[in-house]
Amino acid sequence: MSHDPLEGLLRSFHLPTMASIYAETLQQAEQNNWGYRKFLQHLCESEAEDRRQRRIARLLKQSGLPDGKSLGNLDETLLPNKIRRQLPTLLEGSFVERGENLLAFGLPGRGKSHFVAALSRELVLRHGHTVLFTPTFKLVQQLLNAKKALKLEALLKKLDRYAVVCLDDIGYVQQDREEMEVLFTFLAERYERRSVMITSNLVFSKWDQIFKDPMTTMAAIDRLVHHATILEFDGESVRAKKAKARVTT
Repeated sequence: MSHDPLEGLLRSFHLPTMASIYAETLQQAEQNNWGYRKFLQHLCESEAEDRRQRRIARLLKQSGLPDGKSLGNLDETLLPNKIRRQLPTLLEGSFVERGENLLAFGLPGRGKSHFVAALSRELVLRHGHTVLFTPTFKLVQQLLNAKKALKLEALLKKLDRYAVVCLDDIGYVQQDREEMEVLFTFLAERYERRSVMITSNLVFSKWDQIFKDPMTTMAAIDRLVHHATILEFDGESVRAKKAKARVTT
């Protein structure tokens, strides 16, 4: 074990990666006649990269993103042509920086959730964005419980830490008035500041099934679409296509 006091100093400065590779890097630098600048740069770059990887791992763990729904196993050939063309721009992540929304519509089995989950994972991996992926009914219940406990404001502040909140399957939520109100409050709080991604099997004309009250429905839609990219997953069910492919092979 090395007793170089510099390693201890690096650890005391909370630079664990630099401390762990210091002795090996020093030997490498001496063998290859590195200057002081290159030696220090190597240590700093290693520390920065390790911190980036640890942060990404932490963000993914906290995101709630489903396992197995990534860009790597997303069959882009099954996407509608327009959405396939939009994907590279969405992956740049600039819409998140502008606090804009993404709304994905389509019947069940069209690949909405997989697409949004895969895109969200890439926003973490490529840009380090904070993302929360959650079924809509689960978030609504959390909001409602917080309101009953007089802690709604605290929960909204906690959710505000996420650059993106993905509400999966909003169309399956049939809320009573109290649930509708907390969902609307959440959407209104994020308006023009933070991004929301939504998947829905209901088109806007049927959102009165979600929000019940026509005025609230109109206000919610207005806030969501004001700065939004709308994706329409039409065509045949992705699940059905894959099932047919398995039968014919």
